[in-house]
Amino acid sequence: MVTDAPADLELRPLNGEPHTLRELLTTFHLVTAVLDPYTAESAWLLPTVGRVLRVYDEADCRVAITLTCDEIGARQFLGPYAKEFLTFVDPDRTAVAGLGLSTLPALVHIRQDLSIAGAAEGWDPTAWREVTERLSKAMRWSRPVIPALRDPAPYAGTPAAG
Repeated sequence: MVTDAPADLELRPLNGEPHTLRELLTTFHLVTAVLDPYTAESAWLLPTVGRVLRVYDEADCRVAITLTCDEIGARQFLGPYAKEFLTFVDPDRTAVAGLGLSTLPALVHIRQDLSIAGAAEGWDPTAWREVTERLSKAMRWSRPVIPALRDPAPYAGTPAAG
């Protein structure tokens, strides 16, 4: 895991042109759940990701889902979530590498100064809860319950490099 995200790292939104992290972080922090849509575990975790990100919809941070696939794959995997959340596609896993992730799924909180405020790799509910607790404190916002009753069992995740 890196301590600072590269300013020139480009994230490609599902519906638009790529933007660098520097451009995306001019006003708000970025919180993104990074998923590999080619794993069953990511599909199991998608309702949890949606629930967690919805908590921060109106907070002073930008919430997103980053998927390691192309636009077509992202729409197929996300279904209605593609319309609900800002979605970045990373088919060549450049963003994943730039953030220094070694395992997916991951939850990453990037501050406006590009420092990584928190990151959790794999579906480790305790680690995800720690990231969201720090985020909630920074945003002065409520925090999601992690794990919740219908969340999947913890799992180590898969290699981020693919």
